[in-house]
Amino acid sequence: MKTWFEIDLWKRVILGLVIGGAIGLSLRYGIGPDRASELVTTWFKPVGDAFINLIRMLVVPLIFTTLVSGVLAMGDPKRLGSLGGRALGLYMATTFIAVCFGLAMGTLIQPGAGFDLSLVSSSDLEDARLRLSENPAPGSVLEQIIRTLLSIIPVNPVDAMAKGDVLAIIFFAIMLGIATLMAGDAGEPIARVMNSAAEVMMRLTIIIMEVAPFGVLALMAWVLGTRGLVVLEVLGKMTLAHYLACTLHMLITYGFIVKGLLRLPLIPFIRGVADPQAVAFSTSSSNATLPVTIAAATKNLGIRKPVASSVLPLGATINMDGTALYQGLIALFAAQALGITMTPDMYFTIILMATLVSIGTAGIPSVSLFLAATTLSVIGVSPENTVLIIAILFPFDRILDMMRTVTNVTGDLAVATAVAKWEGELDEDVFRARDPV
Repeated sequence: MKTWFEIDLWKRVILGLVIGGAIGLSLRYGIGPDRASELVTTWFKPVGDAFINLIRMLVVPLIFTTLVSGVLAMGDPKRLGSLGGRALGLYMATTFIAVCFGLAMGTLIQPGAGFDLSLVSSSDLEDARLRLSENPAPGSVLEQIIRTLLSIIPVNPVDAMAKGDVLAIIFFAIMLGIATLMAGDAGEPIARVMNSAAEVMMRLTIIIMEVAPFGVLALMAWVLGTRGLVVLEVLGKMTLAHYLACTLHMLITYGFIVKGLLRLPLIPFIRGVADPQAVAFSTSSSNATLPVTIAAATKNLGIRKPVASSVLPLGATINMDGTALYQGLIALFAAQALGITMTPDMYFTIILMATLVSIGTAGIPSVSLFLAATTLSVIGVSPENTVLIIAILFPFDRILDMMRTVTNVTGDLAVATAVAKWEGELDEDVFRARDPV
């Protein structure tokens, strides 16, 4: 056991990812899909679900306590405007660029060209209709903006915490932190409680992360045991375009932020984000990965509490680069499959709509697929064909969603690193400790 714990956590998590994937594929192609699906669902999925429940258990108390504590650590509420403005600006810029990468790969690889729409089954069509009715389209651009802004203010903060409404929790936590600072000596008892609670939650996160390799192993065994590599057979070009676009966006956009803007070495950043990337890949949930993201930011990248506890929860809610990229890719897939001719103004509309739709998207698996109804509507896809496109993608969306979530989480950490550097809240000794040079 001592030898096991001496291995870097990110290496253990990656090992679990590889072993779990190997187990899932070996069972699926060794004993057959039906038997493999039954085995991994019975033996591996409960372990994976337990791990997800453990880290989801942390999300609300961790966001609330660390965000309040982070505001208190600033000492001056005016700093929150500078920090938040820089974070929002970078988040919007990277999301805009992400859609462009999705459109570029969709144009280059042509994933929908010649796709046989008859492959979709009647059961998949019915499932897509049901899911779309449960996830109605956000409406017009103005309606989407108004709905997002209004949802930030919680009518009942306790109810918002019970529902896991992250935007509302962030708003209330920031307001409570500012009020505590303004209260001066009278706010000291609250400040001590929140600082202590935040430290306890971080320690609990570290404890739970020790089971991450086993949770990741179980989740990967379940995903590949039930899905296998069939996505490559049916949607190989779509999968290639999606994974390639996400990879290029992470390397070029985030690499430019770290290396170009911040003048920091890139290798320590890549190593430092490996833990949350592996958890994101296996859980397909930005919210579930948030505790791991915050822990990696402080421990691996040297991002201090005022930034890590404010920028990262905000990013997990509004920074959905992978989702925005996927929206653009779905739009081109549909246009190519349905024979819709794209014009320059349609590309611009897709970029705008995909960026807006991605903001505030729930950080849970596959929800972004059903929000594509809005993006598809702006290029003239009928409601019937929207159901058809979503029905084609839905059975395989988990494999695609895994990469989207990795992109989202990596973007959160890149932006947090930039804001920390600009705000003087980055411990470069910690950041550079992983530099091989």
